[in-house]
Amino acid sequence: MKKVFVIALSLVMFVASIASAQTINLWSFTDEVPRMVERYKELNPDFAYDFNVTIIATTEGAYQPALDQALSSGGSQAPDIYTAESAFVLKYTQGDAAHFAATYKELGIDGWLFPPAQIALYAHEIGTRPSDGMIVGLPFQATGGAFIYRRSIAKDVWGTDDPEVIKDKIGPGWDKFMEAAAALKEKGYAIVSGDGDVWHPLENNSEKGWIVDGKLYIDPGREIFLDIAKGLKDNSYMNDTIDWQDSWFADMKDAGAQKVFGFFGPAWLINYVMAGNAGETAGDWAICEPTNGFSWGGTWVIANKDVRPEIREGVAEIIEWITLDISDDGLMYHWANGTLFGPGGTKDTVASGAVMARSDGTLDFLGGQNMFDVFVPAGATATGSNKTQYDETINIYWRDQVRAYTSGAKTRDQAIEDFKRMVEDNLDISAH
Repeated sequence: MKKVFVIALSLVMFVASIASAQTINLWSFTDEVPRMVERYKELNPDFAYDFNVTIIATTEGAYQPALDQALSSGGSQAPDIYTAESAFVLKYTQGDAAHFAATYKELGIDGWLFPPAQIALYAHEIGTRPSDGMIVGLPFQATGGAFIYRRSIAKDVWGTDDPEVIKDKIGPGWDKFMEAAAALKEKGYAIVSGDGDVWHPLENNSEKGWIVDGKLYIDPGREIFLDIAKGLKDNSYMNDTIDWQDSWFADMKDAGAQKVFGFFGPAWLINYVMAGNAGETAGDWAICEPTNGFSWGGTWVIANKDVRPEIREGVAEIIEWITLDISDDGLMYHWANGTLFGPGGTKDTVASGAVMARSDGTLDFLGGQNMFDVFVPAGATATGSNKTQYDETINIYWRDQVRAYTSGAKTRDQAIEDFKRMVEDNLDISAH
């Protein structure tokens, strides 16, 4: 009897060890990628791996420290696949934690997949490790931005809502944007809701990033944010809202002090923010190429270089399906056409230009406009070469000082000096 018990126990332990060996540890800050991989398992019942999912929100800075500790500790419980948001992704692809990442070549993902996929340049730049020029991460979603504007307001001010005409009213260049703001003001409209609406294209307007040769650098393309924001406020060209607060959402449905002409943003801003807050303005929107190219947001998918040999093939299969598979069965085709969980889902822009070129991007919210016609060329002008691993923190310091200046609480020079001091005191990075 004892012998039978020992054999049975050994069999249970063996089965448990096999199950553990075939389990991929996935870490993410939302349930988006975990839901994708579960769907992949449903669509591919022969996929021989399970997932152990850890989701830690980025609120209060909880995700990065936990991920860093797990990567450093290593072992069988270490993340095999992990995700990083654009605000901090460079830390994991090019910065302090880049040494944990496996290259696509090490995973056995064929390089020939890249040219036909037509992955947006900024996505490549952000996901490339400078030390060896190898890709270590790619996004599935494209977050190149456009200018999202009200058709009825465009017709009232300029007699047309044609995107080809409106793009030449708001740009290229910020002088033309401010001229458009003045024309809109004459009719009683605000060009944007708040200064945060122009920050993301202005952030991408810079030639260089916040850190140059180890020191803080204020690129002229970002310094003009002070002047643009001041002009918007002093001339009442905006409602002076703060993005992600109630007043900002209210401006999407004409509930603010002035009707707002537009917002700068990617497709996710339309699908997941504006669509739920626009009210009766839905269908009265269109998009055109922005004042200058930019990207905002996105999730990069990365593999651990120390991924266990017994699951390496499964890790590579998942990452390739999410970020490079351009077939009708790939994640990106489903994501672009809103069919991942069946017909009728939310359509979104994806990292592959080739996928968007053969997908249906028409949205009722945009009056039937095909968003891919604008987002594909707009995304091609975005850059990832001016980003650093410290952007999330430094951007907060910069925007706070800009608002202090535009409100009259500080002079322009004082705001700049206080910004430099905050960066030096908190990040130990001195200014040029």
